[in-house]
Amino acid sequence: MNTTTPLGQVVDVSAGQPAPKPNEFSEEGYPFIRAGSLQSLLNGGSEQDCEKIDQETAEKKRFRLYPKDTILFAKSGMSAKIGRVYRLDEPSFVVSHLAALTPTGKYDPNFLTYWLRKNSPSKLIKDDAYPSIRIPDIANLKVPDLELDEQRWIAAILDKADTIRRKREQALALADDFLRSLFLDMFGDPLTNPKKFPVGTIRDLVSEVCYGTSQRASVDEGELPILRMGNITYEGDWKLTDLKYINIPDKDRDKYTVHKDDILFNRTNSKELVGKTAVFDRDDEFAFAGYLVRARVNNLADPYYISAYMNSSHGKLTLQSMCKSIVGMANINAQEFQNIKICIPPIGLQRDYRRFVDSVAQKKEVLDNALSDAKILFTSLSQRAFRGEL
Repeated sequence: MNTTTPLGQVVDVSAGQPAPKPNEFSEEGYPFIRAGSLQSLLNGGSEQDCEKIDQETAEKKRFRLYPKDTILFAKSGMSAKIGRVYRLDEPSFVVSHLAALTPTGKYDPNFLTYWLRKNSPSKLIKDDAYPSIRIPDIANLKVPDLELDEQRWIAAILDKADTIRRKREQALALADDFLRSLFLDMFGDPLTNPKKFPVGTIRDLVSEVCYGTSQRASVDEGELPILRMGNITYEGDWKLTDLKYINIPDKDRDKYTVHKDDILFNRTNSKELVGKTAVFDRDDEFAFAGYLVRARVNNLADPYYISAYMNSSHGKLTLQSMCKSIVGMANINAQEFQNIKICIPPIGLQRDYRRFVDSVAQKKEVLDNALSDAKILFTSLSQRAFRGEL
């Protein structure tokens, strides 16, 4: 792939139109795609779930209807730095913050979508403080000069690899959905408590609660890895790919380290993320940071029951209603965490739930490994495809 051609010679490069006023949207019509729509669409969402504009409003405002297979990505605002690239499944209107590459028949839109995901348009941003990509710069992007049949062949190979990756992701999502459904089946909706369990507070179920260390961590120096708020996912899992390290004096070792089955609660974050909760499930020794609260259960509770409640829909709503904002951040302190009301099922039932969690965790580990392999395969094929090595 030594020869290239300007992108603007093989597709029509343009931008969308300013968003209509809220009262100009309709129940019917064509979808209106915003920059904020791209993430949900890339995650499998439907364009039909977006706002819609009817034909009368579109004609009045002279909106351009972009055809199926138009490629979209953010050209201004912070979204431009993320580099999400999406291809339309159906004709749609497009907001002015998005660049739109309309197919002309000269290049395969699927091939171009994969190429742009591998060669992000975000590299065209000239000032990170005010991210913006000029339409002429997009048109001047150099894409591989290939015959249409070869483009389609490459796209077909990448489609197969991408399908494998997506199926692995879907399997993991289904495992999480199963546990959420199982929680409701075993314990009932926490809001209505249909099984008539006694109601208490988290304080009734824990024997110890404390904050983590405020000591500064380092990227490459320190004896112990330290858990921070970014290591807990919104869903209540662990993400340990971005660790820092710290030294803890022997006298503070027990105070600032976690044991297997400890609950960790994220007490300070944005309002949407404050209260992230997970059970530490490893035998390794980790420290934990001051933005986290560590709780150890007593003989009335299993930690996985408490964590499942905190990550349930009702638990998330409870957290949203009680957090306090401080200079853009939300906070729920250790005392407030312990005051959260919670149903108290029999410990035997909680432990039955724990056994299901353990079983699903083993299956998820296999799926995680398979997903990792699928991502490596897809990345490798993408690199080879765009180097002309397939």
